[in-house]
Amino acid sequence: MKVTIAQLNPIVGDIKGNKQLIMQAIADYANQSDLIVFSELFLVGYPPKDLVDRSWFIARSEAAIAEIVDFSKNYPDTGIIFGAPVPTNTSVGKGISNSALFIHNGQIILNQPKSLLPTYDVFDEARHFDPAEKPELIRFKGEMIGLSVCEDAWNDPQLLPYQRLYAFDPITEMVQAGAAMIINISASPFYLEKEQLRYKLISNHSQKHQIPFIFVNQVGGNDELIFDGGSMVFDKTGAPIYIAPFFEESVVTVDTQVAGNDRNYSPLDKIESLYQALVLGTRDYFRKCGFTKAVIGLSGGIDSALTCCIAVAALGAENVKGVTMPSPYSSVGSVEDSRLLAANLGIEFDVIPINNILQSYLETLAGPFSGRAADVTEENIQARIRGNIIMAYSNKFGYLALSTGNKSELAVGYCTLYGDMSGGLSVISDVPKTMVYELSKYVNRKQQLIPPAIIEKVPSAELRPNQCDQDTLPPYPVLDGILQLYIEEGASIERIIEAGYEPDVVKWVVTTVDNNEYKRKQAAPGLKVTTKAFGVGRRMPIAKKISG
Repeated sequence: MKVTIAQLNPIVGDIKGNKQLIMQAIADYANQSDLIVFSELFLVGYPPKDLVDRSWFIARSEAAIAEIVDFSKNYPDTGIIFGAPVPTNTSVGKGISNSALFIHNGQIILNQPKSLLPTYDVFDEARHFDPAEKPELIRFKGEMIGLSVCEDAWNDPQLLPYQRLYAFDPITEMVQAGAAMIINISASPFYLEKEQLRYKLISNHSQKHQIPFIFVNQVGGNDELIFDGGSMVFDKTGAPIYIAPFFEESVVTVDTQVAGNDRNYSPLDKIESLYQALVLGTRDYFRKCGFTKAVIGLSGGIDSALTCCIAVAALGAENVKGVTMPSPYSSVGSVEDSRLLAANLGIEFDVIPINNILQSYLETLAGPFSGRAADVTEENIQARIRGNIIMAYSNKFGYLALSTGNKSELAVGYCTLYGDMSGGLSVISDVPKTMVYELSKYVNRKQQLIPPAIIEKVPSAELRPNQCDQDTLPPYPVLDGILQLYIEEGASIERIIEAGYEPDVVKWVVTTVDNNEYKRKQAAPGLKVTTKAFGVGRRMPIAKKISG
């Protein structure tokens, strides 16, 4: 069977636009295809969240489905599969299913709801959808096909023996019912090295059941989530016939009878995939939110430099503005490093000194603060002055402000509310500081865009004389190691200490992470690239007391 893999980038809520993408792909590829397959909930975009709770939204989706069904009459030899929310027409439950629709020659010949509804990490599907009563099969052009949706493939007892969330395995049931081919439509979000797990998962299904397996994934960024594509077609031995490109749209027709070859797959480089994910996530956040230009406060540090490089790669140098705002504690080198970075990238660059504004604040508060020594208050005033200036640029020129804090800083609150946390998108908020350095080296792999002085200097907020991050924080390799165990793996204090970290340091880090939840709740949305990002995938109470 010749199957067209339509790995495309839908916009959440844009039913009309997504419908047009479906129809255009049908018109372009139907004459060479037996079947054209799109991703999960493609018609409405994934994740649609509470939009599917609106009756008018579902009505618009139903109308679009009807148009596609009618349009399919023009291509009677070709089947069409795409995801959409479909009313269950029952009086019990949510009343909506997350369905894979199989359309052929003016008819919906199969409506297969998703069986397994994930409610972990970033997923909340049981909030909106009802599960399938059972998986069904469809015979099409002589092949008995099992149709599944994303999570339905993520319950393989061989690959996930200790992490299974469901007693039911839809793929095995379909095969036992006679399926000779499985198609899975997905919106599987990116995190580092997940594509290797996906590859093993789908390959294992094919090999175990001795049937071809087609996996079609969404690509693009939607809010915090990044979808990396990488759609796959496997032969009945579990060898890959085709692997779609990562981080880009692709429409390709594949013959499922061709023998696969393991050489068709090679794992993504970790840092390269991280960079591509951040660029795609940034580009789509701007495009889908209606922004074209970014403004970034350049401090002379590595975090703002990396954020600026990603923004230029995503938007083009002509659409990025850098602003450096020196205070009395800013080094001459930091200003000049920022200027050199801007020149290397070819972006517009402004210098706005904040000395006079800071002095005005200090004079205004001299009375109330009389008799009290300078402390973090005066440091935060500087950060908030800068935040206000960046937001003024945003308001005046229509820029989207990018905040530049990394995951390590955000974890322990080494950032200022309404200061350096100001912005509409936090590009590297899920990137640990140690990985910021790896990414910066990757950015410089062909051309020295980030000046060496920025990479080599000791990290400093430059908010007081001779300040260094390590005056307040543990060394970043230590901090990131502890954060990996506590945030990503959910380890206890005792287990982290057993891993070899100093008890006092571990207790300080854990306490500080917990105490700064209120800051993170007010942070700009950040792009998710690890297994456990702050925000939608980590739901922690603010008011709490954790006792033994």
